[in-house]
Amino acid sequence: MEKRTLKVRTVIISDVHLGTLDCKAEEVNHFLKRVQCDKLILNGDIIDGWRLKKTGYWPKAHTRFIRIVLKKLEKKNTEVIYLRGNHDDVLAKFMPIVFENLQIVEDYIHKTERGDYLVLHGDVFDTVTKNFVFLAYLGDWGYRMLMKINRLYNHWRSWRGKEYYSLSKAVKARVKQAVNHVSNFEQHISHLAKSRDCVGVMCGHIHTAADQMIGDIHYLNSGDWVESLTAIVEHLDGRFELIDFSKFALEYPMDPADNTETLDIPELPESIAPRVATAAA
Repeated sequence: MEKRTLKVRTVIISDVHLGTLDCKAEEVNHFLKRVQCDKLILNGDIIDGWRLKKTGYWPKAHTRFIRIVLKKLEKKNTEVIYLRGNHDDVLAKFMPIVFENLQIVEDYIHKTERGDYLVLHGDVFDTVTKNFVFLAYLGDWGYRMLMKINRLYNHWRSWRGKEYYSLSKAVKARVKQAVNHVSNFEQHISHLAKSRDCVGVMCGHIHTAADQMIGDIHYLNSGDWVESLTAIVEHLDGRFELIDFSKFALEYPMDPADNTETLDIPELPESIAPRVATAAA
């Protein structure tokens, strides 16, 4: 029996960070399989080339993500828009790329009945990422250390019967500089959208999901699939909604068989990670 799916016009996800230990691949795979859309926007940092260069870590669940996207592209006739992020910046060497229903681009204009939305990852406003590569890698190392501590801490919380607690979110919420960074990021990217005659903007990068108005600009941030586990969907009536996976999974429950079922497209070789790592180098 075919499983129930959510039918929408557009899905926007970002910051999946395939190739890292903290990627919630099974969750994002489940989400994508239970959502039927005309357009899928992958808004940067889908593959973490920075980590692949160091570790080559690539489990089967990460290959399954690629296969799900390819199935949507090939079998479901879904238009796929892939935008370059800072962790998959190797793509900048080849952009723009257009293959029928697949585009790999720097930014994109998404047309709606209300008006145009500017879509971009958002790292263009991160001066550290763009101009101080060493500091960007240092910041990435610090974030990974925080996530490692977070994993250990939540193993202990699970043993004590307590729910998951995000140290990263707590830091962002309490540290003034982090709060100011998010606020400045949102303001800058909204100004850019307005300068491009757009009514809204969709981005990722800062791992902070949002659906809000900043002045007269509709600001959407799809969050991430490391901690937030969030996505943006555009419903058939043109309405945008921020989807939280924990609530989504209540309506569309996860089935262990979902992570082992065969998809009707050829297998990708498990050696994909070393090749991506070589290209990123």
